[in-house]
Amino acid sequence: MIGRYTRPEMRDIWTEQRKLEIWLEIELLAAEALCSEGLVPKAHLKQMKAKAAFSIKRCRELERTLNHDVIAFTTNVGENIGKPASRWLHFGLTSSDIIDTAFAVQMSESVKILIADVKRLRRVIAAKARKHKFTPMIGRSHGINAEPTTFGLKMALMYDEFGRALERLKTLKPRVAIGKLSGAVGTNAHLSPKVESFVCRKLGLKPAPIATQVVQRDIHAEFMTTVALVGASIERWATEFRHLQRTEVLEAEEFFAKGQKGSSAMPHKRNPITGERLTGLARVLRGNAVAALENVALWHERDISHSSVERVIFPDSCSLLNYMLHKMSDLTKGLIVYPKNMAKNLGQSLGMWNSQSVLLTLIRKGLTREEAYALVQCNAMETWKTKHAGRDDADFLNQLLSDPKVARHFKKGELEAICSTDFHYKHIEARFKKLGL
Repeated sequence: MIGRYTRPEMRDIWTEQRKLEIWLEIELLAAEALCSEGLVPKAHLKQMKAKAAFSIKRCRELERTLNHDVIAFTTNVGENIGKPASRWLHFGLTSSDIIDTAFAVQMSESVKILIADVKRLRRVIAAKARKHKFTPMIGRSHGINAEPTTFGLKMALMYDEFGRALERLKTLKPRVAIGKLSGAVGTNAHLSPKVESFVCRKLGLKPAPIATQVVQRDIHAEFMTTVALVGASIERWATEFRHLQRTEVLEAEEFFAKGQKGSSAMPHKRNPITGERLTGLARVLRGNAVAALENVALWHERDISHSSVERVIFPDSCSLLNYMLHKMSDLTKGLIVYPKNMAKNLGQSLGMWNSQSVLLTLIRKGLTREEAYALVQCNAMETWKTKHAGRDDADFLNQLLSDPKVARHFKKGELEAICSTDFHYKHIEARFKKLGL
């Protein structure tokens, strides 16, 4: 299912074919650097470049006997290069020089795609935010009606959150673009640092300032935790939209296509399946991030307990986040917004969302906070009682006006002016401007 939606370029980055292509590029660049140092004859380098090739089928065949993927690869490439030039293949290198440097290329290429994905999502969010800048709705804390906000402000908050996701990915890109060709324990004993620098520069990487046999796995853990954190932001907003689609709320709803079915048993159902799917996949990303953190502690200069884990979690997580960002873009773009329901739900609080405005005004007029709070809360509770009694005249403003202990502090029309949505929306334009919306 997921593969159908993942952008082909992300899938391609993590294929066996692409991995071995990068391995071959690294091997040939190392030989080129050694040629410039006078070790590899120019004729041999020419032969290597002309004949170097690999076959995935042949590599797998060799690996069944050798039980070592890199040796299977170099054996196959050496077969194709032929004597005498093949003796310079993998000269002075260890397997992790190839694996980790290639891994850095794959991570860098993946981050580039994810950055583009987040930018696309933010454009979709921005359009929704601008459209509903002044669409009034109730804000909620603890799931309970609080004070008015707008759907545009809610979307602006989403835009800001994914702005941080974008910055994290941008910061991550140079931090993971770290290669190494420093040998079995990172001492450059058999290959000069100049070779390492040359190869890394050609690949758009920086050489690790110091390494063991491997690039240190805190770098890879940072990659995976960043991916998981972006996934958590997707989950946060998928959860928000799922709540807004609840039957008793219904302020926004996932697009439901013609011919789509919601339930095998109940034909009336229109379920938030995309939001639920994204919520579930975010859990996978977090689980993979934990596995990456477990990989940080390796024995001494290296063991391979990380290797098997990374073969699973990196392709899966990059493809998943790529997919999730596209589905979140589709979900947000197609989100159906119900302003009338938002207005209806705003009215369910009977104007009691004005309680803080009245409280603060009474404090300004000389009452202590405790005195003002008691007055406002008492009238709010009376308003709830009126509503729960089934009366149609329940209204917080009218209740306040009918209480002489409150009314005597206000001039005619003053309380009405305070109890308005406009009071809560006066800084919206400034907020949007600050976000560049």
